[in-house]
Amino acid sequence: MPQMATKSDEDFMRQALALGRLGLGQTAPNPSVGCVLVKDGQVIATGITQKGGRPHAEAMAIAAAGEAATGATAYVTLEPCAHEGQTPPCATTLIEAGIARVVYAIDDPDPRVNGGGAAMLRDAGLAVDRDVLSDAARRDQRGFLLSKTDDRPMVTLKLAVSDNGFMRTPSGTDKWITGELSRQMGHKLRAQHDAIITGSGTVLEDDPSLDCRLPGLSDASPVPVVMGRSDLPTESKLAKRSKSETVLHYNDEPPQVVLNDLATRGITRAMLECGPKLAAAFLSADLVDELALFKAPHQIELDGESDISRMGLDLARFTLVAAHRLADDTYSHYYRNKEDA
Repeated sequence: MPQMATKSDEDFMRQALALGRLGLGQTAPNPSVGCVLVKDGQVIATGITQKGGRPHAEAMAIAAAGEAATGATAYVTLEPCAHEGQTPPCATTLIEAGIARVVYAIDDPDPRVNGGGAAMLRDAGLAVDRDVLSDAARRDQRGFLLSKTDDRPMVTLKLAVSDNGFMRTPSGTDKWITGELSRQMGHKLRAQHDAIITGSGTVLEDDPSLDCRLPGLSDASPVPVVMGRSDLPTESKLAKRSKSETVLHYNDEPPQVVLNDLATRGITRAMLECGPKLAAAFLSADLVDELALFKAPHQIELDGESDISRMGLDLARFTLVAAHRLADDTYSHYYRNKEDA
């Protein structure tokens, strides 16, 4: 009988990365990490960083494995932490569980870790390998990494445009440009971010609620952030939300200052849903890391320069990484080019 192919380190790390993506937007200020425990070529347990940032993925996987963790290999998307916080260091947890080998994707730039976790593991006699699928892990952890290296969250600019580049419709017509599936995907993106940024003009014009309205994800709504001088109208949806939830409001602060302040609040992933003027400010300051572009097939009858042109969006500075059809619409996701990062 033919032998079954054995899974490689990369195969198991792909599983860990997929797990880590499930928690994006839900674990700040901690990163969303995935962990897979493997023994004799078989997955015996998995873990993901829990909502709010703890317990960590390694602790969840080890708790699920129990005594079977002894002698296993742990695949982790980020270097296990080495500092004592509200929970013991993950490096210590792995050592005490009897893990024999740890494979991780990227180093943790937090100065409390930054190689310290790997050193603890090696000092305890564990085999340690790093840089497995590191590029994919850096993309997934971009928000956490930027919060440590640049003191700001990553920014995703979300745009819904017509075929001729407009983000608005004529007065008195249906305000929706894209279809229902695109709007659902937009809500999924909201759930994957810690904060959602808009301008005061958008609040006055559209009265958005900026929450996540997908079934089962009502508690995954990002923190609303409003930039602009105008106060929130008393009866606006955001003003009503602010009575029981955090709604941040910045007046004349430039994008960099706003992002720096958001980072001090533990926000690592921010989505920008706004008009062309505010989008242009972030683009010109080189503060857009990812682009989520929803495009409808129809044109909108408006005169003048298109909104996309007005904001100065140069797609040549981004790399297309995913494209999907959503009924009649197209959804394209871009990463900023490495040389521009």
